[in-house]
Amino acid sequence: MPELPEVETVKNGIIPLLEGRRLFRVIQRRDKLRIPLPDNFAERLTGRRIERITRRAKYLLLHLDGQEILICHLGMSGKMTLVVAKDRETPDRFEKHDHIILETDRHDLVIFNDPRRFGLMTLCRTEELEQHALFRHMGPEPLGNEFNAAYLMGKIEKRRSPVKTILLDQRVVAGLGNIYVCEALFLAGISPEKKACDLRGDEVEKMVPVIRDVLRRAIEAGGSTLKDYAHPDGELGYFQHEFRVYGRAGEDCSNASCDSKIERVIQSGRSTFYCPSCQD
Repeated sequence: MPELPEVETVKNGIIPLLEGRRLFRVIQRRDKLRIPLPDNFAERLTGRRIERITRRAKYLLLHLDGQEILICHLGMSGKMTLVVAKDRETPDRFEKHDHIILETDRHDLVIFNDPRRFGLMTLCRTEELEQHALFRHMGPEPLGNEFNAAYLMGKIEKRRSPVKTILLDQRVVAGLGNIYVCEALFLAGISPEKKACDLRGDEVEKMVPVIRDVLRRAIEAGGSTLKDYAHPDGELGYFQHEFRVYGRAGEDCSNASCDSKIERVIQSGRSTFYCPSCQD
């Protein structure tokens, strides 16, 4: 599933084509993705102006005129493909899993493709966003000022669950995913199996900026390319080449002074990669 850096990359990729543009045409090729699309979905979007595009956790938010927001989630396999007007085929040819097509007043296309249909699109009134079922229980953004060592210590000091499980809890911090939590815990030298309540204050102080740095470097690198993920313009991300532990089970630890190999365990149904010597 695309994680925060990938969604941020998609956001940055679609802004030049969509932000400030009016939707000339919307093609809806099915009634349901992960959840049913709103009634009269295409008709309600046609003619609307996209005033700005933001991200909340792993969701794209397209802010429309009329104080409404188009909420998009890529799911496991969803992606946005961009087709600028000069490169369009005539007639348009769409793939089997191209479910939603947004055509702007410049006749550029943004195509939402999702083979597994675990993504979603829905509409919400702007003033109701924070209380929407998808968002009302979310914690702060990991790149925002509200996510700091004091906040995190308050959330974990009585929790006996493994620290990795806590960091993946969207009610604690929004948008963190399996890949970048594995990477951050390695760089912070903290075992993913350590009980959250056993973390020392200095460990939490170290972990918060490491999480921010891992995410920022991934965003700068354009996000990761894993399975179905690709940049909106088709150019692949490359942060995966910098992974220190994720997906490297059985390989030598990347720390030159360490003789251990990366191990893989399952936590809450997800693969965790870590170095047993460098993370305690």
